[in-house]
Amino acid sequence: MRLVFATNNAHKLEEVRRILPPVCEVLSLRAIGFSGDIPETGTTLEANSRQKAETISQWLKANGEGLQVDGVFADDTGLEVDGLNGAPGVYSARYAGEPANDAANRAKLLGDMQDLTDRRAHFRTVVTLIRGGRTDRAEGMVYGRILTAERGDNGFGYDRLFVPREEDANGRGRTFAEMGEDEKNEISHRARAMEAMRKVLDL
Repeated sequence: MRLVFATNNAHKLEEVRRILPPVCEVLSLRAIGFSGDIPETGTTLEANSRQKAETISQWLKANGEGLQVDGVFADDTGLEVDGLNGAPGVYSARYAGEPANDAANRAKLLGDMQDLTDRRAHFRTVVTLIRGGRTDRAEGMVYGRILTAERGDNGFGYDRLFVPREEDANGRGRTFAEMGEDEKNEISHRARAMEAMRKVLDL
C-alpha cells in the first residue's frame, strides 16, 4: 500500500514511517513532486488535518498521472495546556509567530506559564485519511505535564518540555526529548492516532 503523507515536516515523516508497518510505503511530498505550500487556515485540528489531506488529494488528481498512490493522509497536532485554556492548541507550530521556530515556541510557552501551578497538558493528533473517495478520521492523545525548564536533546517541537503521565510512560518520568524514537513511539499521541488509522486501513 502506497500512501502520501501531506506534510513538509521531515521529523513527522520519519516518525510515521517508523510507526506504520513495512507493508505500508509512506511517500513524502517531494517524492510525488509537490513543492508548494499547504494551507492551514482552520481554527481546529480537525479542520486543518482535513484541509491538508484534501489539498494534496486534489493536487494528485490534477498532477499525479502515472503515480500509483492508494490514498493520502494528513495530521495536525496541538499541545493543549489546561492552565492556558487549551492554548497553544491549533496554533502550536506558530505559537511565537512567523516564521515557525521550535525554540521560540518553547520559550513563549515557558513565559506564559511562569506563574501557573497547574502544569497539566496533553498532546492531541488528528489524522484525516482520503482513500478511494472516502474520508476517515483518527485521533490520538497523551496526557502529561509541562516542566519549568527544557530537558533532553531528541524529538522536536515541545518534546523537551513535556513529561507523559506515569501510567502512559511506565513511570519513566522523562520528557519525550529524553526518550529514543522507538520508545517515544510506543506511547505518543501520533503513534496512537496512527494505530487508529491502521485499524481503518486493516493493516
